[in-house]
Amino acid sequence: MRAVVTGGAGFVGSHLCEALVARGDTVVCVDDLSTGRAANVAALAGNKRFRLVEHDVSTPFEVDGRVDAVAHLASPASPVDYHARPLQTLAVGSCGTEHCLQLALRNDARFVLASTSEVYGDPLQHPQTEDYWGNVNPIGTRSCYDEGKRAAETLFFDYRRQHDLSIKVIRIFNTYGPRMHPNDGRVVSNFIVQALRGEPITIYGDGSQTRSFCFVDDLVDGMVRLMNTDHEVTGPINVGNPGEFTMLELANAVLEITGSTSTIEHRPLPQDDPKQRQPNIDLARRELGWEPTVALRPGLERTIDYFRGVLADA
Repeated sequence: MRAVVTGGAGFVGSHLCEALVARGDTVVCVDDLSTGRAANVAALAGNKRFRLVEHDVSTPFEVDGRVDAVAHLASPASPVDYHARPLQTLAVGSCGTEHCLQLALRNDARFVLASTSEVYGDPLQHPQTEDYWGNVNPIGTRSCYDEGKRAAETLFFDYRRQHDLSIKVIRIFNTYGPRMHPNDGRVVSNFIVQALRGEPITIYGDGSQTRSFCFVDDLVDGMVRLMNTDHEVTGPINVGNPGEFTMLELANAVLEITGSTSTIEHRPLPQDDPKQRQPNIDLARRELGWEPTVALRPGLERTIDYFRGVLADA
């Protein structure tokens, strides 16, 4: 298979590129490197089945040669990035998604959209199933990301209805692992970096809010399985680890594994921050034969080892 992966030099995208190349596929990675990094795909740079193209998918683009599949992961995904680039985040969710859809349509290619659990907003249903419409503030400070992904899903299903395009929509829940950026503002990287530096661990609110953390290898396995499914399987499909942890539990686990003496510091809760987030993955189990295999502690250990190296080289 020859696949185009947008955002392929990002945290999740780089792992997907590696997985596809490892199984024998050819990958064209399209990334403007605004939040992704060439270093994330450096190990693939000499591989004849991999090519990095620097381009912003919010503007039209073409890929030479045949395209069998498109995986659209391009988007700022961390709070630091989408708060700094709200208009660009909306553009890649709307215009960028349509440009990728047009590429898939021209090539009669199957298309996987990396959507997000953020489409559920601050959910009133718990755990979240794919038929839940969500509780999203359309004008809040994080709406550029939430609504950008919701717009992308709308475009996907309208292309399916109008052009019979083979679409696959995956809703990703909090993912962590090697290649996260140390300053991306996500809770796992924040806690680990602060603990390794001996800085106070900042918890927003009282720490009782929950998240479900999925190790990146498990997520990529789910994405590849979805890419392989037949035309009738469209999703959306939740892919995440249903194990639910409070922020205090996560902070204490990081402190224990790192052996850090960092203290815990509480700060005000950001606007529209979800109080709880947990996927129902019954559909992924049934349609993909998928469920996560990496528990939180071993996943944190591998991620902490990665960050030790990053900070040592800084």
